[in-house]
Order: sequence, then C-alpha cells, then structure tokens
Amino acid sequence: MLGFDVVIVRYDEIALKGRYVRNRYERALVNNLKMMLERGGARYTGITRERGRIFIHTSDERVIGLASRVFGVASVSPALTTTSRLMDIGWLAARVGDLVIGDGESFAVRSRRTGSHGFTSRDVAVHCGDAILREMGERGVYVDLTSPQHEIHVEVRGESAYVYSRIERGVGGLPLGTQGKMIALLSGGIDSPVAAWLMMKRGCEIVFLYCNNHPFSDEETRRRAMECIEALRVWSPIGFRVYEAPNGENLRVFLDRCDEKLVCVLCKRMMYRIAIEIMKREKAHGIVTGTSLGQVASQTAQNLMAEAYQLSYPIYHPLIGLDKKEIITIAERIGTYTSSIGPGSCTAMPDHPATEAKIERVLLAEENAGVEELLQRTIERTKVVKS
Repeated sequence: MLGFDVVIVRYDEIALKGRYVRNRYERALVNNLKMMLERGGARYTGITRERGRIFIHTSDERVIGLASRVFGVASVSPALTTTSRLMDIGWLAARVGDLVIGDGESFAVRSRRTGSHGFTSRDVAVHCGDAILREMGERGVYVDLTSPQHEIHVEVRGESAYVYSRIERGVGGLPLGTQGKMIALLSGGIDSPVAAWLMMKRGCEIVFLYCNNHPFSDEETRRRAMECIEALRVWSPIGFRVYEAPNGENLRVFLDRCDEKLVCVLCKRMMYRIAIEIMKREKAHGIVTGTSLGQVASQTAQNLMAEAYQLSYPIYHPLIGLDKKEIITIAERIGTYTSSIGPGSCTAMPDHPATEAKIERVLLAEENAGVEELLQRTIERTKVVKS
C-alpha cells in the first residue's frame, strides 16, 4: 500500500473570489477542516495553506474521507513530499510508479509547477517518465498520454514537490458558515433533509425546526426526522441546534374553524411564522423548505404565493426545480434516504387540498382561527431538543 505524508486539499469556487473574500473563505475552510478532523479523531501535525492549496500534514488514512466531506473541498490527494530538485522528484516518482503500475500497464505523468525554477512542467513530466521507465522498463510498462491506465501526478510548488497517484472527489460548494445562518423546516420525509444539505453546501449554517403535528402524526415521523439530522451531522463540523414546536393544536383549530381544503396552506404559513420567531432568536437570515414545485397536489405556484403572502422574510426552496427521482438520488448520496422512508403521514391533510388557494380566503381563515394567539402559545412551548 502506498503511504503518504501529506493530504493535498483543493478548492474551485473559492479561487474565483476577490483577494479579501478568498482569504476569509480559506481561513473558514481551514477552520472547518480542523474541526472535522478533530471530531473524527484523525491524527495530523498541522495544516498549512498556499494560494490554491491547503496541506494537511498527516499519514492517517481517515483524513482523506473526512476532508472530502468538508464543504468547499473540490478534491483531496494523499501525497509524498520531496524537494524541488529534478533528481529527487524523479526518484520519488519512480518509487510511486513501482507501487502503482502493474506489469505491462500504461501510465502518464501529469505535472504542474508554481514558483521560479530552472525547468518547465514538461521537463518534470519527461524526467519522471524516464525515471519510471528506467525503474520498470523490464516489466513492460509504457507511456500512454491519451488514455493511460495509471496517472502519476507531480506538483512542484516553491522549494517542495508532491507526488501522488490518487485524487478523491470532494463535496464542493462553499465553506460552512460563510453565507450566514438559515432555519430549515424538517418534516421527517425525504425532501427537507436534502434541501438543508444543499443550503449547507452553499455555505449556510443550519438550525433545524421540527413542527410536531401530534396527534395528527406519530412518534415514527419524529424519529425519522431526528435520524435525518444525525445522518447530516457527518457533513457538519459545527453540529446543529434543533428546535421542536408543537403544531398539532394549531391543526386542530384549523380543522375546526376553517375550510378543510385550506389546512395545508394554513399549516405551512403557521410553520413559517414559527420559523420567523426562531430566526429572530438565532439572528438567522432566511427559512429553508423542501418544497418541489408540483410534486404533490398542494405544492402549486399559487399555493406557494399564498403561503408566503405578507410574511416579509426570505424563504428558500432549493429543491424547487427537481423531480422526486433527482431528490432521492441526492438523499441516497448524502445518507439521509434510509432514515427518511417508512410509514406515517399527517392525518390532518384533507383528501382534496386546495391547489389554487385564494389569498383573501386564507387571510379570512387565519382571522377566524386567531393565528396570532396560536403563534404565541406555540412559541411559549417551543424548545431546543438538541444543540
């Protein structure tokens, strides 16, 4: 097995930022990497950064998987370090090639260089290729620059050089926490954890709000929601705060005093009002939902307009243009799908919910229900269940 003494961390989008913002994002990324590695119990001796690269000084295999899950990381490579002298680079490339390339297999050397040196990137590739052929020529290996079976990578940066053969894809996005804080509504289904994850990928710190619809939903639904949060923890070095609000009494009032067809719209507006109060408490910047346009009968453009009418706070729907299959694919990838599936639904949902809710009828229904009093009682009973 090929060892390593450093893990090279690359980023893409951060490099496009201006100098001040890029420096701030790089510092945030380094800080998130440290927290992720420490939470995962991985060993490392230090983290350094240069323009376009972050170096984690370690030989612990766990670092590779942990670092690749940090938002903002485009890819990682475990590498071996040497000097920037061509002789030393060639010797190390031959050692790596001997471990990686099998008898009769093809290879290519891919090189890049940063700094002032007496040779070009092409010189590095040619020298390393010759060194590998001298080392392994009798084993039938050969160079194929178009479609090689193996690639040996060399990065020369200043007085150091790094040789590696492995590139692990990262999660990408922006460092967590660089885009403020969001309140994510969590339902216990497939969609809302995916929506939260996508906003995390864009750099948002997430605070979860679970509106418990008991007795119109069961403990299984709550369990699934909390399991989804646990599944998402592997992507967050900073953890989550989770609020739980009792919403069942509100649904009871809506069913008793309002047109049954409007219950879903009234329920969503109440959830938004609760989330707004949590936003104020957390100094957050918006609300995140798992809404996908047209996925269910109540998720129509007209209903979305009625749900957000006069609430005056930003509401984000990161899944708005995705279909169910696309959402499930992401859920499977991020580890929330298994926790999201199972029996259980909200029994307050009418058989024929409104699909073209009229704003004036919604406002009249809220007046009849006394939503401000309901909201006040709900907020008084809302609690932090995890932190």
